[in-house]
Amino acid sequence: MVPFIMGNVWAVMASDYQMLMAARILTSISHGTFVAVAFSLAVTLSPPDKQGSAMAKIALGFNLANALGGPLGTFIGQNLGWRATFVAIVIVALISTALIAAFMPAKLPQTEQSKPGAMRRELSALGNPTLIFAVITTVLAQGEVFTASTYVVQLLMDISHFSPSAVSALLVVFGIGAIIGNFAGGRLADKHVMRGVTTVLSSLVIVLIVFWMTSVVPVLSAITLFLFGAIGFSIIPSLQASIQSLAVAAPTLALSVNVSAFNLGNGLGAWMGGTVLNFGFGIRAVPLAAAMLAAVSLVITLFAWRLSRQPLTPALES
Repeated sequence: MVPFIMGNVWAVMASDYQMLMAARILTSISHGTFVAVAFSLAVTLSPPDKQGSAMAKIALGFNLANALGGPLGTFIGQNLGWRATFVAIVIVALISTALIAAFMPAKLPQTEQSKPGAMRRELSALGNPTLIFAVITTVLAQGEVFTASTYVVQLLMDISHFSPSAVSALLVVFGIGAIIGNFAGGRLADKHVMRGVTTVLSSLVIVLIVFWMTSVVPVLSAITLFLFGAIGFSIIPSLQASIQSLAVAAPTLALSVNVSAFNLGNGLGAWMGGTVLNFGFGIRAVPLAAAMLAAVSLVITLFAWRLSRQPLTPALES
């Protein structure tokens, strides 16, 4: 948290664009590391049959921060100036640091990272082909969610013909679905990691195709939007749990790479949706493009599962 706080303080004091970007790079590096360590600690501090649910709670905080932080930061910036946004981030970070210091156990259970040669083992573990395929799956899975969600407002207004006020209410419905799906995904990851990933990806292919079909019918479009939120965000715990189970010797580094994969997927999704529009297919075709990404990620997951030759086993069971 210290580099993250320092980076945002630096941003507050930035006198030019280059200084601001340097500060943002520092905060982005520390943020990715923090999220990876948070997932790793959630696993370390939880019993084996609750590790998926623990990671689901971390994922929920991560997603809520993404969903609420952007609009809140924009609101603060527009009313108090852009520096005030970074001041607010520093205040929240200081509060978070105090809470971590107050509630984090003084002594953590011994893990592979605490043993001699941990860094060498972590780097070598990243060469696992199955782990590489799992990271690719994360990029594509997150990409398909963001392909559809990035343009969902435009789709609801232009194709489903909802009013702006109705769209705002529907986004709340979408968020409720995402929260429910996040916790349901955690429970699924507790039981069977790979089954969780394949089940959710299969369901996403279906719901995205259904979204394309129902987008012209307002009531059905609203129902499908809720299902998309629930299913789309239920995959995150299983994706993290699969990485954790494949990289027992390198959990923190592997989870850090996977966090980067989520962010890469965000960019891929926005690019994919924009490409669909640029080629003139129309906003209604965006869910179909997302379904294609989901189908590709499902194929890669099944291939990686076959490559690992691992049976369906409870999450993180060794």
